[in-house]
Amino acid sequence: MTTPRVPSAAPHRDWRATAAACTTVLLWASAFVSIRSAGEAYSPGALALGRLLAGSLALGVLLVVRREGLPSRAAWPGIIWSGLLWFGLYMVVLNWGEQQVDAGTAAMVVNIGPLLIALLGARMLGEGLPGRLLAGMAVSFAGAAVVGLSMSGDGGASVLGVALCLLAAVAYATGVVRQKPALRHGSALQITAFGCLVGTVACLPFSGALISDAADAPLSATLNMVYLGLFPTALAFTTWAYALARTTAGRMGATTYAVPALVVLMSWLVLDEVPAPLTVGGGLLCLAGVAVSRMRPQTGLTRKDPAPPVEGHRHDAEHREADRR
Repeated sequence: MTTPRVPSAAPHRDWRATAAACTTVLLWASAFVSIRSAGEAYSPGALALGRLLAGSLALGVLLVVRREGLPSRAAWPGIIWSGLLWFGLYMVVLNWGEQQVDAGTAAMVVNIGPLLIALLGARMLGEGLPGRLLAGMAVSFAGAAVVGLSMSGDGGASVLGVALCLLAAVAYATGVVRQKPALRHGSALQITAFGCLVGTVACLPFSGALISDAADAPLSATLNMVYLGLFPTALAFTTWAYALARTTAGRMGATTYAVPALVVLMSWLVLDEVPAPLTVGGGLLCLAGVAVSRMRPQTGLTRKDPAPPVEGHRHDAEHREADRR
C-alpha cells in the first residue's frame, strides 16, 4: 500500500518586507533630487552631518516611544562598521562626488554597489549567487549604464569625481554586508538608530562647516537637508534593515537598481526635466532586471522529492527509532 503524498505548502511571502523594500527604494530615489538642491548651499561634510543629526534625532525619539533599549553586544561590530562606512563615509563622499561629476556618471559608478554586495555577500556571508540574481543584475546594470550615458553632460568627467563615486559604492556595499549579521542580534530600528548615531559622531568634525553653511543657506536647502534626515535616512534605512533581515544581501542590493528609473521619473515630475527616449529605455531595463532578480524558483513536490510522512507513519518511525536506542 503506497503512502499518501501530502503536497508541500506554498512558500510564505512576507509582504511587509516587500513593502519595506519598495519604501526604501522610493525614498532613496527622492534623495537624489533633494541632494541636488541642498548641495548648492551646503558642503559635502556639512550636508552629511545635518542629514545624520536629523535622522539620529528622529530615530532616538522612536527608540524611546517603542521602549527599545540597547541591542546585544554581538550586534555592535556590525553597527559600528555600517555606521562608519555607510552612514558616515558613503554620505560624505557621495555628496562630494556629485559636485565633481554629472548625475549620469555618478549613477553609473555608484550602481556597481549592488554587484559588490552580491559578491561580498557570497564571500563573507556564505550567500549563494543564483542564476536569476546574476541575470537580473546584469540587465539592471546595463539599464543603469544607459541612463548614465543618456544623462551625461558634454563635459568630461572628473577623475576625482569618478574615484569618489567608486569609493562611495565600495563603502555602501561593505556597510550593507557588515550590517546583515547585526540584524540577528537586534531589531531593524535598533541597528539603524545606533548605526546612524555612529555615523553622526564620525561626521562631527564638520560641525563648523554646518554652522557656517546654515547661516547663509536658503530655507529651501535647509528643509531639503532635514527631509533627507527624516525620510531617506531615518525611515528608509529602517525599512531597508527590516527587509534585509528577511532576505539575502545580494537580493536586497539588486532591488536598489530600481532607483535610477525612479530618479528619472521624479526629475520629470518635480523638476520638469523631460527624459530622452534612451533614458526611458534604460530605466525600463533597470526595472526589468530588478523583477528578474527578485523572482523565486517555484517550489513544491516533484517526483524526486521524498514524500513527507503522514502523522501515523511518523509515530511508527519514532517508536522504531526508540527501540533501536
